[in-house]
Amino acid sequence: MATPRTDPVTLEVVELIGTVVARYHEEYDRAAAAHSLTGAQARVLGLLSLEPMPMRKVARKLRCEPSNITGIVDRLEARGLVERRPDPADRRVKLAAPTEKGIGTARQLREALGFAREPLAELSEGERTVLRDLLRRMVGTEID
Repeated sequence: MATPRTDPVTLEVVELIGTVVARYHEEYDRAAAAHSLTGAQARVLGLLSLEPMPMRKVARKLRCEPSNITGIVDRLEARGLVERRPDPADRRVKLAAPTEKGIGTARQLREALGFAREPLAELSEGERTVLRDLLRRMVGTEID
C-alpha cells in the first residue's frame, strides 16, 4: 500500500485545493441566497439545468444520499423551479427536470459566480485544458 505523500509541494497543493473549494462554496452559497435557495438546492438546480436526470444519478454526481436529493427536488418543485416527468426511455423512472423558470435561475446563478471564472480567464486556453485534464485525472476517469 502506498504511503500518502507528505512532501511540501503535495501539502501545498492540497491546501490550495481546499482554499479553492471553500471559496467556491462561499460564493455559491451567496449567489444561492440571493435567490432564496440553499447552496445544495442551487447545486442540484445547476446540475439539472445541464440535463434532466433521475434523482439517483443526481445523488451519485453530488455524492450524497438519494433521500437528500428527493427532499431538495421537492422544495425546488414547490418553488416552480423543477418538475418530475417520466423518462421517455423507461416510463417507470422519473426524471427531475428544470422548468423554464429553473433554467433562468440556474443561468443567473452561473453568471453570479465570478470567483472561479475570473481567475480562469487569466489562464490561456492551453493552461485551462491542462488544469482540466489534471483535475480529471485526480477524480478518476468516471465523471458520471
